[in-house]
Amino acid sequence: MNSALKDLAQCGDVGSLESALRTLCSEFGSVSRLDILTMIDAGKRQALCLLQLDSSEQEQGLITKLGAGRFGEDLCVVVELRLPERALA
Repeated sequence: MNSALKDLAQCGDVGSLESALRTLCSEFGSVSRLDILTMIDAGKRQALCLLQLDSSEQEQGLITKLGAGRFGEDLCVVVELRLPERALA
């Protein structure tokens, strides 16, 4: 896992993940679309992030930084979210 994904994995909820993603993306351009879907798989909380920047050139920088892939017209990033404190007890 690269350092940018590790930073995103520190987010504990969708709101903080969205904010962190927008901040990260601002290095390359503005986000024109962002959808975040959460799921639990094998006891891990994950977020499937589908996003688009204003241009494919901007998206290429983000692909390189995050190791993102494409899903149709969207960039796709899966982030393992930190478990809430109460789930750890």
